[in-house]
Amino acid sequence: MVGGTMKADSRLLLGIDLGTSSVKVLLTTTDGPAAGRGTAEYDILIPGPGRAEQEPEAWWGAVRAAVARALAGSDPRQIAAIGLSGQMHGTVLLDEVGLPLARAIIWPDQRSGRQVDVLTGMIGRERLLQIIGGPLATGFMAPTVRWIRDERPELWARVRYAVLPKDYLRLRLTGELASEPSDGSGTALLDERRRDWSDEVLAAVGLTRDHLPPLRESASLAGTLLPPAAADLGLPPGIPVVTGAADTPCGMLGAGVVAPDAFLMTLSTGGQLAVPAAEVRIDPLGRTHTFCSALAPGGASAGWYQMGAILSAGLALRWLRDSILAVEGPDAYDRMTAWAAEAEPGAGGLVFLPYLVGERTPHMDPLARGVLLGLTSRHGRPEIVRAVLEGITLACLDAHRALGESGVRPSRMVLAGGGARSPLWQQIVADIFGLPVCRLETDEQAAVGAVLLAGAGIGAFDPAETARTWARYGPLVEPDAARHERYGEVGAIFRDAYRHLRDDFPRLHAIDDAAAGEGTPTAS
Repeated sequence: MVGGTMKADSRLLLGIDLGTSSVKVLLTTTDGPAAGRGTAEYDILIPGPGRAEQEPEAWWGAVRAAVARALAGSDPRQIAAIGLSGQMHGTVLLDEVGLPLARAIIWPDQRSGRQVDVLTGMIGRERLLQIIGGPLATGFMAPTVRWIRDERPELWARVRYAVLPKDYLRLRLTGELASEPSDGSGTALLDERRRDWSDEVLAAVGLTRDHLPPLRESASLAGTLLPPAAADLGLPPGIPVVTGAADTPCGMLGAGVVAPDAFLMTLSTGGQLAVPAAEVRIDPLGRTHTFCSALAPGGASAGWYQMGAILSAGLALRWLRDSILAVEGPDAYDRMTAWAAEAEPGAGGLVFLPYLVGERTPHMDPLARGVLLGLTSRHGRPEIVRAVLEGITLACLDAHRALGESGVRPSRMVLAGGGARSPLWQQIVADIFGLPVCRLETDEQAAVGAVLLAGAGIGAFDPAETARTWARYGPLVEPDAARHERYGEVGAIFRDAYRHLRDDFPRLHAIDDAAAGEGTPTAS
């Protein structure tokens, strides 16, 4: 049985998750077991301080490679549907025929700080919170598009459409423009309660509905696979392609987190904490977001979720690996966490603020900077790596506290993402939060969510019901009371450090900008 609704059959479902640093492709049967998987990486391009871009063509090349790996040994003629998941917030500018006009500007990008302030002033902070479910932030499509209009008018004059990363990928697959409320939420152009584009926000940004794709629900069919795309991917043409959802709500589905009694914490490039919600709930302080989920509201479905997000989780660890320690090889992260295990909790009095590309929850500060506080001559690799792991987790705890102050208090944590594979990091999370941690056994949860939406789109099963059936968890990791108490002291220093230093961050940013010789940022 599949979610209790149909017998197993030989059909296959393909899920494609277009992440920030790699694409993951998962092939499963309609009753859940994986039949194949593939992944391929691409670069985040940093053309200047606070910039983050990617080449859409690099996404397509990675999808092609990952699909080929996932299909090895399987019959592609058995694929009944394709589902999609993708990184949120990014902006892909297209011409009249749907070709990219520039690199995509993706979510860590900070260039639109002035436009955030302008748009917030035009609409009003309280009104904006009520419409889009949270504060406006750099990297979201709304301020990014406004930045393009303000700073690159010659580029904007050529723009016919603005789409999200996964919606660009679907356009390549089907030739059809579409989006859906979960990813639309992350543009800051969507009215959360109405689950439709907000004409008020569009007018402030300078967009019309004609610039954006029509909205469908996540499990709806958006088109079929075109012959050229099929040939590129080694698939038969005509496979139904489901609209899909943003990576966070897809990840919640794939983790079986579909009710408000649990929250999902994902340690990937960034860090996200997400709790299902049956209604739109607004944090009056503007520290968290309420977004549409991948499920249509009604009945037992939680049509929204509340989220706190940090910008640097795996990104900070990757920075440490590549730019500071220069650790190479496929076991690089294993070696780094082995070093961290040699250090005591608290990293010998070393505290790391992981604000390498600014920060969202709870600070909403695009100019925040990373800090390594308390460094002495006796600190080495073990303490530095451990401080980075602890600092990322303390930043996640700050986001969790902001959610709690908004009335969200789930009793169960599910930990997912690449960082969740490390037993040491699992224990650090349990000790810092003071909660038992339940690790999701797959780190492909967003791709699983895409598969679930693919199956729902062809009527194979109910996605929420089947999500609970498919999710598999490791043993509980219990917190240690003594370590939790020590981390309480470290956490107080961590929070005080931001308060003491936040006025210096704009000055440091100005120095960095001047040193890089940057004037007006470019969207090359």
